[in-house]
Amino acid sequence: MLERRKVVLVGTGFVGMSVAYSLLNQGGINELVLIDIMKEKTQGEAMDLSHGMPFAPSKIDIKAGEYEDCKDANIVVITAGLNQKPGQTRLELAQANAKIIKEITNKVVGSGFEGIFVVASNPVDLMTHVVYKASGFPKQKVIGSGTVLDTARLRYLIGEYIQVSSKNVHAYIMGEHGDSSFVPWSHCYIGCKKLLDIMKESNRNLEDLDKIYVDVQQAAYQIIEKKKATYYGIGISLTRLIKAILADENAIMPISTCLEGEYGHEGIFIGVPAIINRNGIKDILELKLEPKDQEKFDNSCNLLKKMLKENIDTVI
Repeated sequence: MLERRKVVLVGTGFVGMSVAYSLLNQGGINELVLIDIMKEKTQGEAMDLSHGMPFAPSKIDIKAGEYEDCKDANIVVITAGLNQKPGQTRLELAQANAKIIKEITNKVVGSGFEGIFVVASNPVDLMTHVVYKASGFPKQKVIGSGTVLDTARLRYLIGEYIQVSSKNVHAYIMGEHGDSSFVPWSHCYIGCKKLLDIMKESNRNLEDLDKIYVDVQQAAYQIIEKKKATYYGIGISLTRLIKAILADENAIMPISTCLEGEYGHEGIFIGVPAIINRNGIKDILELKLEPKDQEKFDNSCNLLKKMLKENIDTVI
Protein backbone atom coordinates (compact mmCIF):
# COMPACT_ATOMS: atom_id res chain seq x y z
CA MET A 1 0.00 0.00 0.00
CA LEU A 2 1.32 3.41 -0.98
CA GLU A 3 2.29 5.80 1.79
CA ARG A 4 -0.28 8.56 2.14
CA ARG A 5 1.11 11.92 1.11
CA LYS A 6 -1.83 14.24 1.56
CA VAL A 7 -1.63 18.01 1.26
CA VAL A 8 -4.47 20.40 2.04
CA LEU A 9 -4.22 23.83 0.46
CA VAL A 10 -6.21 26.63 2.12
CA GLY A 11 -6.59 29.49 -0.35
CA THR A 12 -7.16 29.04 -4.09
CA GLY A 13 -5.99 32.44 -5.28
CA PHE A 14 -3.01 32.94 -7.57
CA VAL A 15 -0.46 31.72 -5.03
CA GLY A 16 -2.46 28.71 -3.92
CA MET A 17 -3.17 27.56 -7.45
CA SER A 18 0.45 28.07 -8.47
CA VAL A 19 1.36 25.66 -5.66
CA ALA A 20 -1.31 23.21 -6.82
CA TYR A 21 -0.21 23.39 -10.46
CA SER A 22 3.43 22.95 -9.48
CA LEU A 23 2.57 19.91 -7.33
CA LEU A 24 0.60 18.40 -10.21
CA ASN A 25 3.57 18.81 -12.56
CA GLN A 26 6.23 17.60 -10.14
CA GLY A 27 4.37 14.83 -8.32
CA GLY A 28 5.47 13.59 -4.92
CA ILE A 29 1.98 13.61 -3.36
CA ASN A 30 -1.02 11.38 -3.92
CA GLU A 31 -3.86 13.49 -2.51
CA LEU A 32 -4.55 17.22 -2.80
CA VAL A 33 -7.53 18.97 -1.18
CA LEU A 34 -8.41 22.58 -2.02
CA ILE A 35 -10.28 24.75 0.51
CA ASP A 36 -11.57 28.28 -0.02
CA ILE A 37 -14.61 30.35 0.90
CA MET A 38 -15.26 30.67 -2.86
CA LYS A 39 -16.58 27.13 -3.15
CA GLU A 40 -17.64 27.10 -6.81
CA LYS A 41 -14.30 28.49 -7.91
CA THR A 42 -12.55 25.85 -5.81
CA GLN A 43 -14.60 23.09 -7.44
CA GLY A 44 -13.71 24.47 -10.85
CA GLU A 45 -10.01 24.60 -9.97
CA ALA A 46 -10.09 20.96 -8.82
CA MET A 47 -11.77 19.91 -12.06
CA ASP A 48 -9.35 21.87 -14.21
CA LEU A 49 -6.30 20.41 -12.48
CA SER A 50 -7.70 16.86 -12.61
CA HIS A 51 -8.15 17.07 -16.38
CA GLY A 52 -4.38 17.33 -16.74
CA MET A 53 -3.84 14.04 -14.91
CA PRO A 54 -3.13 11.95 -18.04
CA PHE A 55 0.04 13.98 -18.56
CA ALA A 56 1.13 14.28 -14.91
CA PRO A 57 4.14 12.27 -13.61
CA SER A 58 1.98 10.44 -11.06
CA LYS A 59 -1.66 10.05 -10.06
CA ILE A 60 -3.03 12.56 -7.55
CA ASP A 61 -6.56 12.53 -6.18
CA ILE A 62 -7.62 16.17 -6.35
CA LYS A 63 -10.82 17.56 -4.88
CA ALA A 64 -12.47 20.63 -3.41
CA GLY A 65 -13.01 19.96 0.26
CA GLU A 66 -13.80 21.23 3.72
CA TYR A 67 -11.77 21.74 6.90
CA GLU A 68 -12.71 18.27 8.11
CA ASP A 69 -10.45 16.96 5.32
CA CYS A 70 -7.44 18.30 7.23
CA LYS A 71 -7.73 15.60 9.90
CA ASP A 72 -5.47 13.03 8.20
CA ALA A 73 -3.34 15.41 6.12
CA ASN A 74 0.44 15.39 6.31
CA ILE A 75 0.69 19.09 5.53
CA VAL A 76 -1.73 22.03 5.54
CA VAL A 77 -0.51 24.93 3.42
CA ILE A 78 -2.07 28.33 4.14
CA THR A 79 -1.94 30.87 1.32
CA ALA A 80 -5.24 32.63 2.09
CA GLY A 81 -5.49 36.28 3.03
CA LEU A 82 -5.71 39.72 1.53
CA ASN A 83 -3.37 40.51 -1.35
CA GLN A 84 -0.54 43.01 -1.23
CA LYS A 85 -1.53 46.11 -3.19
CA PRO A 86 0.77 48.27 -5.33
CA GLY A 87 2.94 50.43 -3.06
CA GLN A 88 1.82 48.56 0.06
CA THR A 89 4.43 46.90 2.28
CA ARG A 90 3.93 43.37 3.58
CA LEU A 91 3.81 44.66 7.12
CA GLU A 92 0.86 46.92 6.34
CA LEU A 93 -1.16 43.78 5.67
CA ALA A 94 -0.54 42.49 9.18
CA GLN A 95 -3.59 43.15 11.31
CA ALA A 96 -6.28 42.35 8.74
CA ASN A 97 -4.65 39.10 7.70
CA ALA A 98 -3.94 38.05 11.29
CA LYS A 99 -7.68 37.76 11.98
CA ILE A 100 -8.19 35.66 8.85
CA ILE A 101 -5.25 33.37 9.57
CA LYS A 102 -6.29 32.84 13.19
CA GLU A 103 -9.78 31.76 12.11
CA ILE A 104 -8.37 29.37 9.51
CA THR A 105 -5.92 27.87 12.01
CA ASN A 106 -8.66 27.25 14.55
CA LYS A 107 -10.73 25.41 11.94
CA VAL A 108 -7.79 23.28 10.83
CA VAL A 109 -6.87 22.30 14.40
CA GLY A 110 -10.54 21.68 15.16
CA SER A 111 -10.55 18.94 12.52
CA GLY A 112 -8.04 16.91 14.53
CA PHE A 113 -5.10 17.79 12.30
CA GLU A 114 -1.73 16.74 13.73
CA GLY A 115 0.55 17.32 10.77
CA ILE A 116 2.75 20.23 9.74
CA PHE A 117 1.62 23.77 8.95
CA VAL A 118 3.29 25.57 6.05
CA VAL A 119 2.38 29.26 6.00
CA ALA A 120 2.80 31.56 3.00
CA SER A 121 0.27 34.32 3.73
CA ASN A 122 1.87 37.76 4.05
CA PRO A 123 3.43 39.24 6.05
CA VAL A 124 4.64 35.67 6.40
CA ASP A 125 6.81 35.98 9.52
CA LEU A 126 3.95 37.52 11.47
CA MET A 127 1.31 35.17 10.05
CA THR A 128 3.44 32.16 10.96
CA HIS A 129 3.58 33.53 14.51
CA VAL A 130 -0.23 33.74 14.48
CA VAL A 131 -0.55 30.10 13.36
CA TYR A 132 1.94 29.02 16.04
CA LYS A 133 0.04 30.79 18.82
CA ALA A 134 -3.45 29.88 17.63
CA SER A 135 -2.63 26.21 16.99
CA GLY A 136 -0.64 25.48 20.14
CA PHE A 137 1.60 23.27 17.99
CA PRO A 138 5.31 22.86 18.77
CA LYS A 139 7.46 25.30 16.81
CA GLN A 140 8.99 22.46 14.77
CA LYS A 141 5.63 21.84 13.12
CA VAL A 142 4.87 25.43 12.11
CA ILE A 143 6.95 26.58 9.13
CA GLY A 144 6.73 29.90 7.34
CA SER A 145 7.95 30.21 3.75
CA GLY A 146 10.26 32.89 5.14
CA THR A 147 12.97 33.99 2.72
CA VAL A 148 12.89 30.90 0.52
CA LEU A 149 11.61 32.92 -2.47
CA ASP A 150 13.94 35.84 -1.74
CA THR A 151 16.80 33.34 -1.68
CA ALA A 152 15.72 31.80 -4.98
CA ARG A 153 15.73 35.27 -6.51
CA LEU A 154 19.18 35.92 -5.05
CA ARG A 155 20.61 32.65 -6.36
CA TYR A 156 19.16 33.29 -9.81
CA LEU A 157 20.61 36.80 -10.05
CA ILE A 158 24.02 35.77 -8.73
CA GLY A 159 24.08 32.90 -11.21
CA GLU A 160 23.30 35.28 -14.06
CA TYR A 161 25.97 37.70 -12.86
CA ILE A 162 28.75 35.10 -12.36
CA GLN A 163 27.55 33.01 -15.34
CA VAL A 164 27.16 29.79 -13.38
CA SER A 165 24.15 27.56 -12.74
CA SER A 166 21.97 28.97 -9.97
CA LYS A 167 21.86 25.42 -8.59
CA ASN A 168 25.53 25.84 -7.67
CA VAL A 169 24.98 29.18 -5.94
CA HIS A 170 24.86 28.65 -2.17
CA ALA A 171 23.65 31.90 -0.65
CA TYR A 172 20.82 33.01 1.61
CA ILE A 173 18.62 35.99 2.29
CA MET A 174 18.04 36.23 6.05
CA GLY A 175 15.68 38.21 8.26
CA GLU A 176 12.19 39.43 7.52
CA HIS A 177 10.57 38.45 4.24
CA GLY A 178 10.50 42.09 3.30
CA ASP A 179 12.36 45.36 3.34
CA SER A 180 14.65 44.68 6.34
CA SER A 181 16.12 41.47 4.94
CA PHE A 182 19.84 41.18 4.19
CA VAL A 183 22.48 38.95 2.60
CA PRO A 184 25.38 37.66 4.75
CA TRP A 185 27.83 37.89 1.85
CA SER A 186 30.68 36.26 3.79
CA HIS A 187 28.61 33.05 3.82
CA CYS A 188 27.88 33.00 0.07
CA TYR A 189 29.56 30.37 -2.07
CA ILE A 190 29.79 29.41 -5.74
CA GLY A 191 30.22 25.68 -5.48
CA CYS A 192 32.76 25.40 -2.66
CA LYS A 193 34.46 28.75 -3.29
CA LYS A 194 33.58 31.97 -1.49
CA LEU A 195 31.75 34.48 -3.66
CA LEU A 196 33.78 37.34 -2.17
CA ASP A 197 37.02 35.59 -3.24
CA ILE A 198 35.69 35.22 -6.77
CA MET A 199 34.75 38.90 -6.81
CA LYS A 200 38.25 39.90 -5.70
CA GLU A 201 40.11 37.59 -8.07
CA SER A 202 38.10 38.72 -11.08
CA ASN A 203 38.41 42.41 -10.14
CA ARG A 204 34.65 42.79 -9.92
CA ASN A 205 33.13 45.72 -8.10
CA LEU A 206 31.63 44.78 -4.73
CA GLU A 207 28.95 47.42 -5.35
CA ASP A 208 27.52 45.00 -7.90
CA LEU A 209 26.48 42.78 -5.00
CA ASP A 210 24.61 45.68 -3.41
CA LYS A 211 22.73 46.16 -6.67
CA ILE A 212 21.85 42.45 -6.77
CA TYR A 213 20.43 42.68 -3.26
CA VAL A 214 18.36 45.76 -4.14
CA ASP A 215 16.99 43.92 -7.17
CA VAL A 216 15.98 41.03 -4.90
CA GLN A 217 14.44 43.31 -2.30
CA GLN A 218 12.45 45.27 -4.86
CA ALA A 219 11.45 42.32 -7.04
CA ALA A 220 8.00 41.81 -5.52
CA TYR A 221 7.14 45.51 -5.79
CA GLN A 222 8.24 45.57 -9.45
CA ILE A 223 6.30 42.44 -10.33
CA ILE A 224 3.17 43.71 -8.54
CA GLU A 225 3.43 47.01 -10.39
CA LYS A 226 3.72 45.22 -13.73
CA LYS A 227 1.25 42.32 -13.29
CA LYS A 228 -0.60 43.01 -10.00
CA ALA A 229 0.67 39.96 -8.08
CA THR A 230 3.53 37.48 -7.67
CA TYR A 231 2.75 33.79 -7.62
CA TYR A 232 4.83 31.51 -9.87
CA GLY A 233 8.05 31.93 -7.90
CA ILE A 234 6.46 31.34 -4.50
CA GLY A 235 4.37 28.50 -5.92
CA ILE A 236 7.39 26.47 -7.00
CA SER A 237 9.28 27.47 -3.82
CA LEU A 238 6.49 26.09 -1.63
CA THR A 239 6.43 22.90 -3.67
CA ARG A 240 10.13 22.48 -2.98
CA LEU A 241 9.47 22.92 0.74
CA ILE A 242 6.55 20.47 0.71
CA LYS A 243 8.62 17.82 -1.05
CA ALA A 244 11.52 18.29 1.38
CA ILE A 245 9.12 17.55 4.25
CA LEU A 246 7.39 14.56 2.69
CA ALA A 247 10.61 12.97 1.42
CA ASP A 248 12.31 13.41 4.81
CA GLU A 249 15.22 15.08 3.03
CA ASN A 250 16.98 16.92 5.85
CA ALA A 251 17.24 19.72 3.30
CA ILE A 252 18.61 23.13 4.26
CA MET A 253 16.19 25.94 3.44
CA PRO A 254 15.82 29.55 4.66
CA ILE A 255 12.40 29.34 6.29
CA SER A 256 10.62 31.37 8.96
CA THR A 257 10.89 29.68 12.35
CA CYS A 258 10.73 30.66 16.00
CA LEU A 259 14.07 31.62 17.55
CA GLU A 260 14.86 30.44 21.08
CA GLY A 261 18.09 32.28 21.73
CA GLU A 262 19.66 31.76 18.31
CA TYR A 263 21.31 34.92 16.98
CA GLY A 264 20.56 36.55 20.34
CA HIS A 265 16.78 36.62 19.92
CA GLU A 266 13.77 34.62 21.07
CA GLY A 267 10.02 34.47 20.63
CA ILE A 268 10.10 35.78 17.06
CA PHE A 269 9.52 34.03 13.74
CA ILE A 270 12.05 35.13 11.14
CA GLY A 271 13.91 33.80 8.12
CA VAL A 272 17.01 31.71 8.92
CA PRO A 273 18.59 28.61 7.34
CA ALA A 274 17.16 25.44 8.89
CA ILE A 275 17.13 21.68 8.32
CA ILE A 276 13.76 20.39 7.09
CA ASN A 277 12.48 16.80 7.27
CA ARG A 278 9.26 14.84 7.80
CA ASN A 279 8.97 16.10 11.38
CA GLY A 280 9.16 19.72 10.24
CA ILE A 281 12.14 21.73 11.45
CA LYS A 282 14.92 19.48 12.66
CA ASP A 283 17.36 22.23 13.60
CA ILE A 284 18.33 25.85 12.98
CA LEU A 285 21.74 26.40 11.40
CA GLU A 286 23.21 29.31 13.32
CA LEU A 287 25.78 31.19 11.25
CA LYS A 288 28.50 33.30 12.80
CA LEU A 289 27.47 36.67 11.43
CA GLU A 290 29.78 39.60 10.78
CA PRO A 291 29.06 42.47 13.22
CA LYS A 292 27.41 44.54 10.47
CA ASP A 293 25.21 41.58 9.51
CA GLN A 294 24.26 40.91 13.12
CA GLU A 295 23.19 44.55 13.34
CA LYS A 296 20.99 44.10 10.27
CA PHE A 297 19.51 40.93 11.74
CA ASP A 298 18.85 42.70 15.06
CA ASN A 299 17.08 45.48 13.17
CA SER A 300 14.89 43.00 11.32
CA CYS A 301 13.99 41.17 14.53
CA ASN A 302 13.21 44.40 16.36
CA LEU A 303 11.00 45.57 13.52
CA LEU A 304 8.98 42.36 13.64
CA LYS A 305 8.76 42.47 17.45
CA LYS A 306 7.37 45.99 17.18
CA MET A 307 4.80 44.88 14.60
CA LEU A 308 3.80 41.94 16.81
CA LYS A 309 3.22 44.22 19.78
CA GLU A 310 1.34 46.90 17.85
CA ASN A 311 -0.61 44.86 15.30
CA ILE A 312 -0.75 41.18 16.20
CA ASP A 313 -0.80 40.62 19.96
CA THR A 314 -4.22 42.26 20.22
CA VAL A 315 -5.59 39.80 17.67
CA ILE A 316 -4.14 36.57 19.06
